Amino acid sequence: MVPNALDVQVGGTHYKDCAIQPIEYIHANKLGFAEGNVVKYITRHRQKHGADDVRKVIHYCQLLLELEYGAGKTEGGV
Repeated sequence: MVPNALDVQVGGTHYKDCAIQPIEYIHANKLGFAEGNVVKYITRHRQKHGADDVRKVIHYCQLLLELEYGAGKTEGGV
């Protein structure tokens, strides 16, 4: 029998004690790639790569700002 994918974590146990796994939150809220990575890295920073994960959060937030609200775009995305 194949185990439930949410019960298996490859590469560590840093999401094991979360009330909801980041992938479940990302999927339920239909978040995009950059937003999903923000959720993933901020959730695990204390258990995995510390400041490096926080830097990744900042990087993905900067990407999101540029892609969604960058040069030539207004708040409404037009």
